[in-house]
Amino acid sequence: MMRLGLFLISLVTFLFLCSLLIGHTQAPISTSLKALISGEGSLGTVMQEIRLPRAILAVLVGGSLGLSGAAMQGYLRNPLAEPGLIGISGSASLGAVLSLQTGLAATFWLALPLSALGMSVLAVFLIMLLAGKQGRSLTLILAGIAISALAGAMTSLVLNLSPNPYATAEIVFWMMGSLADRSFDHVWIALPFCVMGAMMILSLGPALNALTLGEDTAQTIGIHLVKTRYLLVIGVAAVIGATTAVAGAVGFVGLVVPHILRRWVKSQPSRLMWASMLGGAALVLAADILVRLVLPDRDLKLGVVMAILGAPLFLHLIYKTRAELS
Repeated sequence: MMRLGLFLISLVTFLFLCSLLIGHTQAPISTSLKALISGEGSLGTVMQEIRLPRAILAVLVGGSLGLSGAAMQGYLRNPLAEPGLIGISGSASLGAVLSLQTGLAATFWLALPLSALGMSVLAVFLIMLLAGKQGRSLTLILAGIAISALAGAMTSLVLNLSPNPYATAEIVFWMMGSLADRSFDHVWIALPFCVMGAMMILSLGPALNALTLGEDTAQTIGIHLVKTRYLLVIGVAAVIGATTAVAGAVGFVGLVVPHILRRWVKSQPSRLMWASMLGGAALVLAADILVRLVLPDRDLKLGVVMAILGAPLFLHLIYKTRAELS
């Protein structure tokens, strides 16, 4: 575990530096780093106001998705579980879509992320209401599926009834997910929610370890299931709502990363959460770098690249798992 942690930290650090150095404006490494520190000239502005917040957001988005995916899989004891299962990302997307469609996003720049976060809070309230106080993991899944389906239907309805093709195009492009044109304002919006949510999720390590034995056994050894569920849903809602608000919909990270790293942590949820947080950050950083290298003159979306990378990788993992079981 120590070697894996050091490797992932080194990988994230390396990719973070690469993200700072790769872009339309090319300069020697030493010149770029000096400009980053001093902030002087046009290169300094590019480094501090464009590339640095973009790299920080890539770490926040990837780390949040990887962490929440590992936590969801640990709590539900289902390797196919992912953050979108409980409807938070779909609800956040609906809030952003409504903000764009009504023109509220054009009035002030905070309207879109705040609308997405507000809809995430509403989704948490509805999930808790539907799941009930004593509801177990199955009830949580069913409540999440219902909220996710409702949010998806409402988003489709807004797109269907949109009278403005330009607004529709803007909505579709936003839903593809991207870290382009983000500033430190977006970082400060997402950071408090990501830190708070991550702390809540990571505190559940012992509880998730106990849940591998089953809910009845975990309850017998002193695990408070209701408290665990509340902390999990609120923590996941905080990180997913915040990251969706600033980056749009980015899929496959919370599903694929825990699968890749599970064998290296002996399937222990508390260790897998830390590893997936670092692995998710590395994956999104790498994908965002790829976005800038493959088609530098076109606005290739991060969510599209993640789907292209994630789907074949997930199919390979399924095939490998079937081969091991047969």
